[in-house]
Amino acid sequence: MSDPKNQPLRKTENYAQLTLDAAPAQSTEQPAKSNEPTVLSVEQLNIQIKQLIEGQMGMVWVRGELSNFKAHTSGHFYFSVKDSKSQITAVMFRGNNSRLKFKPTDGMEVMVRGRVTVYEPRGNYQLMVDMMEPVGAGALQKAFEQLKHKLRTEGLFDSARKRPIPTFPRHIAIVTSPTGAAIRDILNVLSRRAKSIQVTIVPTIVQGEAAAPQIREAFKKAVALPDVDAVIVGRGGGSIEDMWCFNDEGLARLIAASPIPVISAVGHEIDFTIADFVADLRAPTPSAAAELVAKSSSELVNKVTSLERMLKLSFDRKMKFLREKSLGLSKRLVDPKRRLEDLELRNDDLLTRLELAMSTLINKKEHRVELLTQKLGTPQNLIDRRKKELGFMQARTEKALLFSLERKKSRVDRMMAMLDSMSPLRVVDRGYSIVTKDSKVIKSASQVKVGDSIDIRLAQGSLTATVSGVKGE
Repeated sequence: MSDPKNQPLRKTENYAQLTLDAAPAQSTEQPAKSNEPTVLSVEQLNIQIKQLIEGQMGMVWVRGELSNFKAHTSGHFYFSVKDSKSQITAVMFRGNNSRLKFKPTDGMEVMVRGRVTVYEPRGNYQLMVDMMEPVGAGALQKAFEQLKHKLRTEGLFDSARKRPIPTFPRHIAIVTSPTGAAIRDILNVLSRRAKSIQVTIVPTIVQGEAAAPQIREAFKKAVALPDVDAVIVGRGGGSIEDMWCFNDEGLARLIAASPIPVISAVGHEIDFTIADFVADLRAPTPSAAAELVAKSSSELVNKVTSLERMLKLSFDRKMKFLREKSLGLSKRLVDPKRRLEDLELRNDDLLTRLELAMSTLINKKEHRVELLTQKLGTPQNLIDRRKKELGFMQARTEKALLFSLERKKSRVDRMMAMLDSMSPLRVVDRGYSIVTKDSKVIKSASQVKVGDSIDIRLAQGSLTATVSGVKGE
């Protein structure tokens, strides 16, 4: 039976046929039954409907207006999506709705993505939503994802092509609005952390339809400035429409091709633009970009002081170690003549120990040779012992051979007696005779006819006779 999920729903005159097509395959074949309809429980019917609907439909995008919206205490969203002619109930679980960047309300036009499912206890079908976007922002989001995929495929997001930001830059160019809050935050951080850094502001608008071309031109000017060590491109937070100019493909390609390291500082920490992905470094905020590019003067002073202290402590420890080592070596120095006398005494001692060890070893070897000689004996004794063993083995062999011959002879005698008792000649000795014709034993009267010559073997001697009559043929 085929999988019901792969079968199209079709009309049929007998509803039992539809039920059988939709039911899952059973583990054993059932015998053929009559044409009586199969009766299902409500639960079975809902299960089969659920399998059909969920098997035929995958993920879908639906556009419509929110109504009956309710944020449950469990964190789940329950609502309906409707248009002028129809509506469908929907649910969005807490794990998915926690990622929304807006608050859904009744009457809001949205685009939702989800899958159609059936709630079995009530027999209702509903849309299980995992993504929701307001209409308008959804179109921008799609364009964002398409451009993001295109540039990633080209390798513009690869970390291997990104350059490190200089540790101590001397000249920074900032491409942003000269009147926005972002530039004030950046300058405040730089003035506090690194007053020695030269800052060049390349002004541009950062919002609206004309923003993208102006940002591109401003970026080109910033890169062309002499002795620029890093470029910051960014603005403050806003809606997706406000920051859309930083999703411009032309700007992304300029940033990727820049010979100078680029820091993207667009919006807040939760905001992402195409410029963030192609830049050499993404800062969550403009202030963070300034902190990343400019090391604090006080931090540098503290670090140098700490390194100086560590160097002094290390130098002191090394000098102390060398002094102690020198003192130890000086104590170990002695008069060369005294050293030679000590070596002579040690040489004599080692020679005495060597002689004693050699003498002990020789004594042990001699004693072992004596023991082995006693154990081995003389060659003549070994020969005599082997001769005795050989004589003993010969006697045993002869005795065993005689015993075997006697046993074989006795067995032959028994077999001869048994064979003799079964000989035909023994039967003849008891008064019987053996009749042959042409050397063949006659067992039946049918083997001869009147006038045939036959031989008769008796116990003593034999006869030759002629058949004069035949009986019992």
